[in-house]
Amino acid sequence: MSELRQRPIATSKSSNGPDKEPNFRQQSSDDETDQDHGISVLDIIRVIVTILIASCGLSYYMTSSESVLWGYRPWYTRWPVVKQWVQGPVILTPSQLSLYNGTDANLPLYVAVNGTIFDVSANRMIYGPGGSYNFFAGRDATRAFVTGCFKEDLTADIRGVETMFLPVEDIDEDITPAQKKIRREKELRAAKARVEGAVNRWSGFFANHEKYFEAGRVVVDGGFDGEPLALCESAQKQRPKRSAMVEQS
Repeated sequence: MSELRQRPIATSKSSNGPDKEPNFRQQSSDDETDQDHGISVLDIIRVIVTILIASCGLSYYMTSSESVLWGYRPWYTRWPVVKQWVQGPVILTPSQLSLYNGTDANLPLYVAVNGTIFDVSANRMIYGPGGSYNFFAGRDATRAFVTGCFKEDLTADIRGVETMFLPVEDIDEDITPAQKKIRREKELRAAKARVEGAVNRWSGFFANHEKYFEAGRVVVDGGFDGEPLALCESAQKQRPKRSAMVEQS
């Protein structure tokens, strides 16, 4: 009887056998891919926070411990400014403004330029009694800010002050009266622009100062009466001469 020969049936290898190694390697590769996400949002936040902290520390060092924001101080971090904002702007007449000259320690210290009142209480050493600029306190001395005459021109009346920028006619020129008139009008416009620029420059000085702030307005009933004030001696000396202008041209 012939023997029935059976071909060996291939059996599957154990799941732990070497054939499973490629799957293990694939799994490891997948895990590495999942872990390699690049820079995350958290990493970006950490970098930004680190830069901000470093910048604040450097500002604190460079400004001699005065500021961590490179000298910038938002208005809402200054209590006097916040208090003024809550109370609203003050409206004072010139006589009322004169009370804020530092003689009463319970009142703020005010100066005014072109009708705008500024609180300079933070610098009583300069604007308070005995200070080098106390004569500005409690008044609108716009004219003096332009002319530099701190004794004669402590007033808000700037009528005619543009004359200090007009040339003195010290020579005779061979031009027609019409030409002189046109030139005079042009120079007058330029002189008034210089006055306006000087006023705005001083207003900006107080408005943008880190210690001062705008407090309100000065109200004046009507305008200024009488003739415009004459130029003070110092301002008169500053006027250019026509002869010098001709030589330079």
